[in-house]
Amino acid sequence: AEAIARDLLRAEGWTILAERARTPAGELDLIAERDGLLVFVEVKARPSFRDAAYALTPRQQARLQAAAGIWLAAHPGHGAAGMRFDVILVAADGAARRITDALRAG
Repeated sequence: AEAIARDLLRAEGWTILAERARTPAGELDLIAERDGLLVFVEVKARPSFRDAAYALTPRQQARLQAAAGIWLAAHPGHGAAGMRFDVILVAADGAARRITDALRAG
């Protein structure tokens, strides 16, 4: 599923900065940048898009935001045009759908 998501992002012109980036707060599936916009991408693979969409729990969202903060502190030169969290859902048939700006801090 992560390879499908990575290929989707690359096809849209994103540069992949990291895959499976490990931080003390947890792992970030993909980190990409395009035109100064930094995107932390969570990939969810389930039998259907609906199942995948409900797989991101509030606890996991908090962990992703904490991990992103740690990554940003170590890479301060990225995200000059801003940052956001996207989720890429991957269904059992390999179809992928991206939800942009899926998580909001606070």
